[in-house]
Amino acid sequence: MVVLRKPPSTTGDFGGTRLSLLLEKQHNRGQDGAGVAILSADPAPGSPPYQVFKSASATPLADILGMIAKRECSQDRIFLGHLRYATFGKNEIAFCHPFIHQASELDLTLLLAGNFNLTNAPELFDDYRRHGSFPTSKADGYLVTELIAHELARRLPPVNENGTFECTHPPLAEALAAALKNADGAWTLIGATGDGWAFATRDPHGIRPGWFYIDDNVVVVASERPAIQAAFDVPPESVKEIPPGETLVVSPDGAISWKSLDFCGLTSDNANLPSDTQNSSQAKPPYRPCAFERIYFSRANDADIHRERKALGAALLPAILKASNAPLEDIFFSYIPNSARIAFHGLLERLFDEHGKIRFGEVAVKDAKFRTFIADAAARREFYKHVYDVTYGLVRPAKDTLVVLDDSIVRGNTMKNAILPMLDRLGPKRIVIASSAPPIRYPDCYGIDMSTLGELVAFRALVKLMGDNAEEELRTALKEEQTPSGNPLAALYARFPNEEHSAEIARLLTPPGMKAEVVVVYQTIDALRECLAPPSGHNSERNQLPIGDWYFTGDYPTPGGYKVLRKALMNYLERSSERSY
Repeated sequence: MVVLRKPPSTTGDFGGTRLSLLLEKQHNRGQDGAGVAILSADPAPGSPPYQVFKSASATPLADILGMIAKRECSQDRIFLGHLRYATFGKNEIAFCHPFIHQASELDLTLLLAGNFNLTNAPELFDDYRRHGSFPTSKADGYLVTELIAHELARRLPPVNENGTFECTHPPLAEALAAALKNADGAWTLIGATGDGWAFATRDPHGIRPGWFYIDDNVVVVASERPAIQAAFDVPPESVKEIPPGETLVVSPDGAISWKSLDFCGLTSDNANLPSDTQNSSQAKPPYRPCAFERIYFSRANDADIHRERKALGAALLPAILKASNAPLEDIFFSYIPNSARIAFHGLLERLFDEHGKIRFGEVAVKDAKFRTFIADAAARREFYKHVYDVTYGLVRPAKDTLVVLDDSIVRGNTMKNAILPMLDRLGPKRIVIASSAPPIRYPDCYGIDMSTLGELVAFRALVKLMGDNAEEELRTALKEEQTPSGNPLAALYARFPNEEHSAEIARLLTPPGMKAEVVVVYQTIDALRECLAPPSGHNSERNQLPIGDWYFTGDYPTPGGYKVLRKALMNYLERSSERSY
């Protein structure tokens, strides 16, 4: 979101250009569609107060950037942009953000975009119907937009005796709090009303990322700090995290206020600083930022994420050397995919510091810029064989142990069907796959699309280790653990040591006919938490540990997470492949 705090310039397109840069710098966050809404500073009656551009083509961002460049822009003031990563619905324009609630009143016209996922969208859908409203879509973005619009309408100023409204705007923060008070999930939302108010809000646990920058001329919000730094040429310390449970509100005249949302009630703090910097007696929910953002999803040109990924790679060295079971001169080090490169640099630095000369290089080259764990199942099967190519002449056949660092192993299908057969052609004696993340044992329901238990190789390994009675034991665990925060799988995972579990994963990943021995090494939870902890004195919300590591530990931040886990386990037992949320 880009909001101009002063009247738009009569020359140039500052807002449109900066929005385009932000979208380019965050293209990593979604390739399934794109959308932009641009609101006028002074809409004239008889013409729309906003312009909306959307695309769900094979090149959605390129389409959108062309539309932005061609528009009439002299009075534009608020710019909303979104890159879609589909965790709901199909790859169609109807599911692209921003969503729009159109009304004849400008103050009730609402445009909304977000990085979010809700675990209880069906329940919110039913709540919306009980309002007497008729929903025309089940898309979660549409639903949240309509719930907020409904709460705005409920807060319309009273009618005066002469039949006119008072000249005040319905309180945005109160409407947001009321609309989201029953929502279970994660969100960073941005939006604007037709009469020129803009806002950004983040879920109480801070699961999804959100950053802001404010100066005399502009208010900016984005999912990643480096995008703002690049687009506005500002240092890291000028870009701050949106505090969890807070709403940033920008008025039509550019005034800024922060509203602290208590989801059991509402408190308002009118100030130019986030209300968490002020004295408050209210207890906050624990801060649980998504660890997968740090390990994989966010770009590594953020200073903190770069440091953390290097630490993750370095932390694996002792386990890698133990698993390699070979002299250092007979070990060749590499990495896959490109997102593991920074962790690999950290591993190399520690190797050089402790052992001096080593051998390393790129043995696997990713040709297609494609995330196979994000793609739908049919597309994944087709892409497995084509994503990577191999570099010959680096590994000595029948002599070397090949260590390959990966950022994570989710389903394991690409590893088994493409990467390991390709690496085996190099002729190594042993292949050590080292994951900078711990094994992903549980489904995610807050924005990373890993909702099906049966697809997770770590869960399949658990079932294999449990033996012939696995299904019966899983049914018993599900039946006995029905408390709102109960984890039916925790005791079953605890039955097997990490080394035994990793060995079973290695067996599952080994394709038929594989000549080299395959060993899998995972990051530990303790090492992960240590690597992702901010340095001493670091001014960050993330000093409030623990991090969001539920896909590794089963420790979900909201009741909806445990509900999704039980649903995912039930789907597995019933042989259903539907989403668990």
